[in-house]
Amino acid sequence: MTLQYYLLLAAALFCIGIYGLVTSRNVIRVLMSIELMLNAVNLNLMAFSNFLSPRDVTGQVFAVFVITIAAAEAAVGLAIVLSIYRNRDTVDMEQFNLLKW
Repeated sequence: MTLQYYLLLAAALFCIGIYGLVTSRNVIRVLMSIELMLNAVNLNLMAFSNFLSPRDVTGQVFAVFVITIAAAEAAVGLAIVLSIYRNRDTVDMEQFNLLKW
């Protein structure tokens, strides 16, 4: 397969993630959309790494770092959502006014 197919797939995943990020009011869906966008970035890193220098593993190493960051982001994000849910009994983003004066 050529590089174009991978880039089209990654662009489609990223656009789906942006759509979910913009239209969703549920925090869990927003976190899932961010994860989808990070997976599109990983796909781009792997495709460009394989296309530019098939013998080097630089794209794979960067993808592992992105996966690690995504796991930490998901853990911290879900912990914050759980804490807010315990206090507010909702995961609607319009109801999160904890930081307003």
